[in-house]
Amino acid sequence: MTQPKNTVALAWMASMAFFMQALDATILNTALPVIAGDLRQSALEMQMAVISYALTLALFIPLSGWLADRYGTLRVFRFSLALFVMGSVACAFSQSLTQLVAARVLQGLGGSLMMPVSRLAIIRTVPKQQLLPVWNLMAMAGLTGPVLGPVLGGWLVTYASWHWIFLINIPIGLAGILLARRHMPDVFGQCRKLDIPGFILFGCGLVGLTLGLDLLAEGFVAKAMAMLILSCGLLFLYLYYRHAKGSDNALVPLSLFHIRTFRLGTAANLIFRISASGIPFLLPLMLQVGFGYSAAAAGWMIAPIAVSSLLTKPLIARVLDRFGYKGTLIAASIIMIASVSSMALLRADTPLWLNILVVACYGACISVMFTAVNTLTVSDLDEQHASAGSTMLSVAQQVGIGLGIAVAAVILNLYRTLLADGAEGLTRAFSYTFITAAGLGLLLIFVLAKLRRTDGRSLQNRQPKLKS
Repeated sequence: MTQPKNTVALAWMASMAFFMQALDATILNTALPVIAGDLRQSALEMQMAVISYALTLALFIPLSGWLADRYGTLRVFRFSLALFVMGSVACAFSQSLTQLVAARVLQGLGGSLMMPVSRLAIIRTVPKQQLLPVWNLMAMAGLTGPVLGPVLGGWLVTYASWHWIFLINIPIGLAGILLARRHMPDVFGQCRKLDIPGFILFGCGLVGLTLGLDLLAEGFVAKAMAMLILSCGLLFLYLYYRHAKGSDNALVPLSLFHIRTFRLGTAANLIFRISASGIPFLLPLMLQVGFGYSAAAAGWMIAPIAVSSLLTKPLIARVLDRFGYKGTLIAASIIMIASVSSMALLRADTPLWLNILVVACYGACISVMFTAVNTLTVSDLDEQHASAGSTMLSVAQQVGIGLGIAVAAVILNLYRTLLADGAEGLTRAFSYTFITAAGLGLLLIFVLAKLRRTDGRSLQNRQPKLKS
């Protein structure tokens, strides 16, 4: 293992990539009506600008590990940043929806490589005893990006112009390209022949899964069509499973799941995101549609998620050292379930301090879960499985977020159909959705209970200070 000279700098490089990728996945949502008016398109058609980015991520994330093994982490990381910056420039100067969608595809191609490659560089070069603090620093950006996206997007279109949503990426990306040469290690892996059939099957499966979930969540096409696309995605993933089972050169080898901590960590990651990822989608919607908050006020009401997440980060290593991964994860899951259940009791006249307390408690729990689950997932990866493990972790996160939002949207629509119309029925629909989401968290505790008390101990040997 080649240890980087500056571990803090490497963590910041990965953090920057994670922030840009996560921010651009959500920042466009609140700005779509304004952009639609400027481009003379309906707001409904503008959803393609959001979906095209998500689909490109889903398609090319599986290729990230092979590219890093073949061309080195430094070259691929700088290339991905360059693509992301070029895509951002093209987005800002788009004159039509077609141009914007094409630019978002280019941006998504860069985004699909940035995060997995920087994560792979960390897995391969940072000693396990330093992995937790590095991951903590990197994860801050991943937690704040989706929360700040809608707030920042709304502020920019209100007080500047929608073009700045994309232009803000340019100085960050250019700085990353320049600094990467000094701080990003250039690590190569075992160069294997590209599994083209596997890439087609796995990529098409993820695209079908992502598109089907997006269509279910947005609800602007027939549910039958969304389910058909989702089913096709699942079929492609099953075909990939059959292909990988008989291949010695699979893009993502099935032997990866023979590693117990990786298998349990990936399952926990998916269930955690299904249960919790829909909350930042549900809360602003309830505050605006149910309680009459303005978009700006609703955005600020979920800001405690990001604040509490950041404040919790410095404590996670000590908590894990004291209680271990299994105890910490189960306790955090129980508190998360309680905080999501408490959101069912929120009303328009609920005191502000109580709103903030419930939302902040949720933010602190997902902060712990995010860092602990991800570091545990990669804790036992060997050199042979490093690139595939980094790729699969990115896939689980991408699919999990989509699942969380889609499941929340479907459950909410189901309760709205079953309950009476009007303000009271709408409030009850949101309450029942929060309770159902919390109930899904019980599956997470079931998975985490299978962990051993010694799991993750290799990451806990009295965390040394990061090199700076």
